[in-house]
Amino acid sequence: MFAYCRKCVMPNTKPDLSFDAEGVCDACRSAELKNQIDWEARRKEFEELVGRYRGKNPGNYDCIVPVSGGKDSTYQVWLLKEVYKMNPLLVCFEATHRTELGKKNLANINQIVGGSDMIEFHKNRVVYDKMCLEGFRRVGDNEWPNHVGIFTIPVRLAVALKIPLIVWGENSQLEYGGPKAARMKHVLNRRWLEEFGGLLGHRVEDMLKVEGITEKDLVSYVYPSDEELEAVGVNGVFLGYYFKWDARAQLEIIKKHGFSVKEDGPVEGTYTNYENLDDNLVAVHDYLKFVKFGFGRATDHACLDIRNGRMSREEGVKLVQEYDGKYPKKGAAEFIEHFGISKEEFDRVVDSFTDKSLFELNEDGSLKRDVEGNLIKKYQVYTV
Repeated sequence: MFAYCRKCVMPNTKPDLSFDAEGVCDACRSAELKNQIDWEARRKEFEELVGRYRGKNPGNYDCIVPVSGGKDSTYQVWLLKEVYKMNPLLVCFEATHRTELGKKNLANINQIVGGSDMIEFHKNRVVYDKMCLEGFRRVGDNEWPNHVGIFTIPVRLAVALKIPLIVWGENSQLEYGGPKAARMKHVLNRRWLEEFGGLLGHRVEDMLKVEGITEKDLVSYVYPSDEELEAVGVNGVFLGYYFKWDARAQLEIIKKHGFSVKEDGPVEGTYTNYENLDDNLVAVHDYLKFVKFGFGRATDHACLDIRNGRMSREEGVKLVQEYDGKYPKKGAAEFIEHFGISKEEFDRVVDSFTDKSLFELNEDGSLKRDVEGNLIKKYQVYTV
């Protein structure tokens, strides 16, 4: 039976999310537990960790920080350089269709706190676009190859350049909800990647022979072998395990160091103006999540704001009803132009992944839409 968490606004249709006997989701319970963690002890644990790597590899970098130029990676770089005096190598996996604001923030992250060396990985665009379209058509995820590459390229470079420590940002399973074993992890390894970090049960080999894609075309998307990882001693850790993660509070810090938000209004699909600034096509990814599971990016943001005490559940409900799940006109138009498909095909593929049990239907069984072309959710009552 469809239900919303009694504390936040997340529905029980979210994959890997569980509700307890009181109707509260595990992400809200995790948020409560975060208030009981001895964060000072965790901070000292992190201090000891970076102390084992800082300056210990003469002629090389202290660590790798995977970056996009977004709010989280900007904060990671600021913290490691300003507070912990680390010398990181920044590694960026090129966005699908980077915005001008995304370019500006990526250039900024390269300069903050005295600047850092950065490698931006430009993938084979022909192969990548084929994978994006295949991901869109096959599993309803146009960003599938991006979500793989952002996790494989930093690790491949860690092996190639013999830089053992990789410092990631938040553990999304802890912040947004997921299996307990994953929520409690402080390391990012092959198993985490396969289950939660982009692969989501699919395999890179699934792309073989798609539009002529060969094994050599997929090298950058393949995680290093255990033998390669062990030879270098690669250790990937979540910063969110050691510090209480709060993107809004961190945003105020990084804005003082040149990070720019979207000044002309919120990002498509939500009410905030500080996330997913680098790529408008992410709005398509978020919309596909909405049609599959009945919640989108605005729900994610409202849940975080509720758990962090910045708004009431009632306020969150209003924002979700106003912003969540709207047809991404800008993102769809850019997607259609970038990949050279028709709007008819775009809508047909999206509809094929839509869970009709979550939305109002016409008498002929087709999806009912409002005057703006938006789907109409069946379950609009959030009362507990």
